[in-house]
Amino acid sequence: MVIASSKVYFCQMLIRSYTKEFKYNWKLAAPVMLGMLGHTFVSFVDNIMVGQLGTADLAAVSLGNSFMFIAMSIGIGFSTAITPLIAEADTANDFLKGKSAFKHGLFLCTLLGVLLFFLVFIAKPLMYMMKQPVEVVELAIPYLDLVAVSLIPLIIFQGFKQFSDGLSMTKDPMYATIIANILNVVLNYLLIFGKFGFPAMGIVGAAYGTLISRIIMVWYLWYLLKGKAKSKAFVTHIKFFVLDKMMLKKIINLGTPSAMQMFFEVAIFTAAIWLSGLLGKNPQAANQIALNLSSMTFMVAMGLSVASMIRVGNQKGLNAFIELRRIAFSLFLMGLLFAIFFATFFFLFHKQLPKIYVDYDDSKNLIDNIEVVSIASKLLIAAAIFQISDSIQVIVLGALRGLQDVKIPTIITFISYWLIGFPISWFLGKESAYGSFGIWLGLLAGLSTAAILLYIRFNYLTKKLILSNS
Repeated sequence: MVIASSKVYFCQMLIRSYTKEFKYNWKLAAPVMLGMLGHTFVSFVDNIMVGQLGTADLAAVSLGNSFMFIAMSIGIGFSTAITPLIAEADTANDFLKGKSAFKHGLFLCTLLGVLLFFLVFIAKPLMYMMKQPVEVVELAIPYLDLVAVSLIPLIIFQGFKQFSDGLSMTKDPMYATIIANILNVVLNYLLIFGKFGFPAMGIVGAAYGTLISRIIMVWYLWYLLKGKAKSKAFVTHIKFFVLDKMMLKKIINLGTPSAMQMFFEVAIFTAAIWLSGLLGKNPQAANQIALNLSSMTFMVAMGLSVASMIRVGNQKGLNAFIELRRIAFSLFLMGLLFAIFFATFFFLFHKQLPKIYVDYDDSKNLIDNIEVVSIASKLLIAAAIFQISDSIQVIVLGALRGLQDVKIPTIITFISYWLIGFPISWFLGKESAYGSFGIWLGLLAGLSTAAILLYIRFNYLTKKLILSNS
């Protein structure tokens, strides 16, 4: 009885040691969550507005964005190399090291943005080779032409954002994203439907809105950072072409595996879009709805992942590995609680949520819209189930990036998503098997495998660091 009471007391104390970190975790993560949700909200608004035009237009945006998601994953993943370097330099009060990391990271992000734009631009003929519906491809190509250009300001913005996050200044990127979102909504309304004398441009209007809002977003974040005492010296008087090969190499060595990690995950979701396209335009539109909704909940986990990267990077700079482990576990617990909430929400409203995206008053497309909602509601059940594994894997991955451990996690993500998840999606996603729901069962398998293996890696590394420094 005494032993049982002691165990209960120990568990209570352990949980309290985690929950007391929630307030500061939230302070760091909330602005990042809102900023990341802002990026997803742009897609959310595009989907709802474009969905009023018909299921073919919605499927076209889905197909065009599938190429964008792959390019964005590489750019955003690469830019995360900046955050732990800045966080470590900030804790050590090493301004020169911090400015060097920012300058070289921004330089590489700019180059990468231009390269990704070029690759997406020349990849358009692949749409015809992927056996996607012809009417969808013809709508998607002009949309993709413009959205591809927006990759350049987006990846530059990520360079500034990751630097700002590394200094624990997570609110400024949020403000810039909010401004961009408001502008995007207004431009979408004007240009998609042709309001107040503007031409009705359909999905091309949505692309113009995205491009203009992202350019404004970069400028506004730079303006905010220039006005803050803590960041002004970093973002002004940058000798952009005076480069250090060692720092370039360090960021490339950190950024490339991080880019591959995000690429492997985003690419399997993109593959789900393409596999859905093989089933027809309605399954593809339904997949886009479920993907857009689950992406918004994922951004909450991404906010905690960034907070994990910052806080672990800070503790690494102090060589405080016991504290590092405790703080990381507090973030894992927060992520788990959020995931349970979102899973419950998707379960309860899986039939109602997809109806937001289509117009039931549109008699011409009513049959298509009913089918899209029916498929999407089933996919949200799968999305509900993988909320927990998706949350855990991305937050643990953030902690590993804070430790600057990137090579083994890259192998883990490849195995999880492409040797386990994708084959299941391919096999179960055929029309003769489970169709769209089978595709998402593969996503669930990949995310669950990644969550387990990444956690094992973090647990092993932190115990090893604690033992070696005791």
